[in-house]
Amino acid sequence: MNKVKIGIAGTGSRGMFLLSVLGGMEDVYISGVCDLYEDRRNAARSAAETAQKGAPVSAFADYRELLTSGIDAVVIATSWDSHTAIAVEAMERGVKPGVECGGASSLDECWRLVRTSERCGVPMMYLENCCRGREEMTLSNMIRMGCFGRIIHVQGGYQHDIRHLVASRDSGRMARFESYMHRSAEIYPSHELGPIMKYLDINRGNRFLSLVSVTSKSAGMRRYNGEDAVQGDITNTLIKCAGGESVLLTYDTTLPRPYSRGGRVQGTRGIWTEDNASVCLGDSDRWEPFSRYLDDEKYEHPLWSAYRAQGVKAGHGGMDYLIMREFCDRVRDGRPFPIDVYDAATLMSVTVLSEISIVSGSRPQTFPDFTDGRWIKPAGNQIHVKNIIIYKKGANLQL
Repeated sequence: MNKVKIGIAGTGSRGMFLLSVLGGMEDVYISGVCDLYEDRRNAARSAAETAQKGAPVSAFADYRELLTSGIDAVVIATSWDSHTAIAVEAMERGVKPGVECGGASSLDECWRLVRTSERCGVPMMYLENCCRGREEMTLSNMIRMGCFGRIIHVQGGYQHDIRHLVASRDSGRMARFESYMHRSAEIYPSHELGPIMKYLDINRGNRFLSLVSVTSKSAGMRRYNGEDAVQGDITNTLIKCAGGESVLLTYDTTLPRPYSRGGRVQGTRGIWTEDNASVCLGDSDRWEPFSRYLDDEKYEHPLWSAYRAQGVKAGHGGMDYLIMREFCDRVRDGRPFPIDVYDAATLMSVTVLSEISIVSGSRPQTFPDFTDGRWIKPAGNQIHVKNIIIYKKGANLQL
């Protein structure tokens, strides 16, 4: 089997988890790891060599050395503020980057990603795992089937108390702390917005036009550890789409609450809501359990039907394995990435535009068209998984 040579830049908690996912794939060779901190990179090298039954793994302190070590692709799981620099240099060196989630600090960052990919002819994938969640893919399938009619409004959020992570700082290694202390924005939109972009065909027949953000005061961090954060406790961002749809995002991570991504899909023939795990379809005025549709092969996405039959793997309900499996497959065969550099720029720009909106008194902000007009042409269902290979020891399935 021709193995894909992967490097991992950033071996904190997320990077180490992705290493464990990749280390279990027989057609992938983790040939190098990189981290600023010696203890992390040594632990990552040891874990990778163990997973790969002693196959040698190089460890680097400088990501440039990793990028010149002969790898085919790099998984970037460093702090948010370094994603763009590493991804740009990777593309300039012909290495395909898979970039972990995080918002941008400026619109220039987003344009640099797009223009570098275009200039170098090297694609980039944004590793938004929620795009491959079972519920999200079933909903996407149902939307394509017309179950909700014409989509009118969608909601989502990043909503759970992570003050223990923000405040820990991990001995100075927690970059998220600095963001909370100095910025106020829809700081981490991708888990909800990635799937929403698929529901609404964003950059493939539809696009985001403008947004407006409103944030609350900040009191949660002070109550937790006595520090004053700039990041508001609850930030709401309303987006208008070219197709006429509205999108509401909520960022809520510094007050006591249970976890929720706050999903809602509402159209002319029905509505789904995540928090009560229910749908109301057709002419009904009553909620029914969404599980009835989730467990029905007529509605479940065929990828997930096959995946469950083979055995779900690796993290967050199995979505982590799928997103990494797809990244590696498409690095190998050269097919376009399903969450590409234009999607990445669009997602990452939400953080910047919401920050500008908030500091300007919640004035609307216009989205750049990162596709230079190409969004207007629908792309059918090519962005949905149709040809992914799910590897299992001794067998594989191609859909």
